[in-house]
Amino acid sequence: MVEKLNALALGYAAAIVSAVAMLLLGILGNIGVYSGAVSMMEQWHIFFSLSIIGIFTGMIEAAIISFIFMYAFGWVYNKLI
Repeated sequence: MVEKLNALALGYAAAIVSAVAMLLLGILGNIGVYSGAVSMMEQWHIFFSLSIIGIFTGMIEAAIISFIFMYAFGWVYNKLI
């Protein structure tokens, strides 16, 4: 028997991972490492920049988007099994 996913836990985990990844990218971007990835994130995310406020708002944006998509994925997965 296939077990159902805990969609809420999946969403929270994705939000935490994406926020931490955005924080690390902001820190490394300020050091001068991964400048290509930083420029891509600045294009893809409305609020991300290399300032402290830009990193913080980018973390929030990434966490919200990741939570919504992964929660929706878990919900759809549970409906289909």
